[in-house]
Amino acid sequence: MPLEMNREVFITCAVTGSGGTQDRSPHVPRSPEEIAQSAIAAARAGAAIVHCHVRDPETGAPARDKAFYREVTERIRDSEVDVVLNLTAGMGGDLVFGRPDAPLPLQPGTDMIPAEERVAHIAECRPEICTLDCGTMNFAEADYVMTNTPGMLRAMGSMMTELGVKPEIEAFDTGHLWLAKALVQEGVLASPALVQLCMGVPWGAPDDLNTFLAMVNNVPKDWTWSAFSLGRHQMPYVAASVLAGGNVRVGLEDNLWLGKGVLATNAQLVERARGIIEGMGAQVVGPEAVRQRLGLEKRAPLA
Repeated sequence: MPLEMNREVFITCAVTGSGGTQDRSPHVPRSPEEIAQSAIAAARAGAAIVHCHVRDPETGAPARDKAFYREVTERIRDSEVDVVLNLTAGMGGDLVFGRPDAPLPLQPGTDMIPAEERVAHIAECRPEICTLDCGTMNFAEADYVMTNTPGMLRAMGSMMTELGVKPEIEAFDTGHLWLAKALVQEGVLASPALVQLCMGVPWGAPDDLNTFLAMVNNVPKDWTWSAFSLGRHQMPYVAASVLAGGNVRVGLEDNLWLGKGVLATNAQLVERARGIIEGMGAQVVGPEAVRQRLGLEKRAPLA
């Protein structure tokens, strides 16, 4: 493929995620107030989009309580800092099987809920963007499956479209892009779509450059895309994404470290990414430019 570097790049900050990282760094925000404050700091550092999960304020465990999402949304929108809000809709599709010789019954950690419930906080909080994990995959742990069936995705995608929220298609492998293109062709999702290429997540697409370019080459030319990788490869993928024509994602959901032995904050990761982008001769664009590019509408939560 020819080199088509992106000259106007937006940064997404994935603020906290749903992984078990809450006890590995004091900078991983737990409460809605901490999540909102970290998102606002990331926006001040140059993030045009903040991607938010919520956690139990006491334990730090991943949660999907609508009240937590509501508080995060209102705190960010009540601040003086403008940023595009992206809420996850990935919770509620978890299957945990028993050991190989006794896979059933399903084990603690299983969390399977209806499509309407998976987007209930989206309907109430009305973010500009929400995620749609566009496929099912084995996900790191031995017996955990992230489950997003075609029927579930059609139902969730239709609801997002009707709500006027832009789905960010999270693609963990090339087959997920295949399904995403089918959803657009069926009219479930609007075109041009928004895609996040998720690299290096076990057991999805590995983050070698050959696989990355295969993912990039499977994104329709008129779609907007961004990419990230995990851990020490987070910053190299900032450069790789810009060089390949895309946008970038950084944040504590994907990487806890600023350097060897140095734990990062979200704002520091955004600042580091911004330095890389600008050092390459590209411009970091803000939230209003993103809204214009993606056709987004900023709205208040429902009363």
